Amino acid sequence: MSTAEYSRKLDEIDRLLNDPDVPMQPDRVWSLLAEVSGSAQAPDSAHPRRPAV
Repeated sequence: MSTAEYSRKLDEIDRLLNDPDVPMQPDRVWSLLAEVSGSAQAPDSAHPRRPAV
């Protein structure tokens, strides 16, 4: 997934969750979250990994 595509998906998640004029679409939100969380090419600064505690 390119950085631009990753950013677009994050923007869509933000819009779906925070725009009061957009109806809630939980299936779409979860689908997008699964895509961005599973992306091996996500930019490090946008998707930091925490060390295990």
